[in-house]
Amino acid sequence: MSSLLETKIAARQHALREQGLLRQRKVLSVDRPLNTNASTSSPRFVFEGRAYVNFSSNDYLGLSRAPELVEALHLGAQTYGVGSGASPLVTGYSDAHLALERELCDLTGHEAALLFCSGFSANTALMKTLFDQHDIVVADKLVHASIIDGLQDSGAQLKRFLHNSLESAERLLARNQTSALITESVFSMDGDCAPIAQLSALCRQHHAWLVVDDAHGFAVLDGYHNAEAAKLIDVQVVTFGKALGCQGAAVLGSQALIDFLVSNAREYIYSTALSPANAALALAATRYSTAHPELQQKLLENIALFKQLCSEANVPLLGSDTAIQPLIIGDARQTLQVAEELRAAGIWVGAIRPPTVPVGSARLRITLTAAHAAEDIATCVAQLAQVLSRVGVPLVTERQAADDHR
Repeated sequence: MSSLLETKIAARQHALREQGLLRQRKVLSVDRPLNTNASTSSPRFVFEGRAYVNFSSNDYLGLSRAPELVEALHLGAQTYGVGSGASPLVTGYSDAHLALERELCDLTGHEAALLFCSGFSANTALMKTLFDQHDIVVADKLVHASIIDGLQDSGAQLKRFLHNSLESAERLLARNQTSALITESVFSMDGDCAPIAQLSALCRQHHAWLVVDDAHGFAVLDGYHNAEAAKLIDVQVVTFGKALGCQGAAVLGSQALIDFLVSNAREYIYSTALSPANAALALAATRYSTAHPELQQKLLENIALFKQLCSEANVPLLGSDTAIQPLIIGDARQTLQVAEELRAAGIWVGAIRPPTVPVGSARLRITLTAAHAAEDIATCVAQLAQVLSRVGVPLVTERQAADDHR
């Protein structure tokens, strides 16, 4: 006889499989070693003996395989070893961590920084430590799951405003004694950008902090990603696993905030610290991205090319101007079918389904990088147009998608 837990697991997995929502890992391997021309061609990997062009990566600047950063990691490991060995409050906080924190503060204008092993842990730690049952927090309808989980754990009262709607945000701020407003810089599933300057002005007017999850914007977007950021944003969460191509995250803010998190954030107190080698790598990646603005320019050119080709091929995108280019299909099974047919053509794109996105808004999440070659982008769009025509999927237009958010 099966136990209660075995029965529950089997039933849940069966239901997910029937709905087209079952998630499974796939073992990938490198297409070519770093000592070849891998850094000068589109990102690729091998799955079950076949090579695919990767249009699913958040490695926006193509830094994860940059030879200079491979060397930086090697040097960091030679200097510090491969692990930190302890919590930051025991013996896990080194001069490599401090140097990275100072560099991030110099770039953004914030007073202090605190490092975490992932963006998810940084967000959840910040939310559940900073807020409690006495706080009212206003957040964009589409903020990341890590923010929602952290706020739920905090006990704070959460109120959601319509996506990127200044009017909706202002109504909630006016009606409530709000502690903070939370948004993302670039929204991870839609690829659109928050009106940071306008939200900042609203927060100043209503004496609330502005908290920005900057995971998909840091080192990519212009504007407030410089020494002026702290004038607009009270708390900025940046991650190293996207445009910087490595691992880890940081919370940036006032010295008082960081001191408070050091004393109270359980994820920070009771976790082994990010390895010093990875901190040294993130520092090198930060400096490398700053010293090579041509990477951001190349990314912008690739985004523009992809959008132009999609327009010419009548492939309806969601309207994003960032590296994240969603194509909403709606039905989860059909989304999987389109993704699988693209894979048959050697193109790997992400099939995003509920609960990551709302029911009825399953989508392809196509991501561009500075490393993509123009010919591979053209091939991706041509194959996409062919598959959509062959499958006959009724697509959600940009206007309809915007209406759904309201």
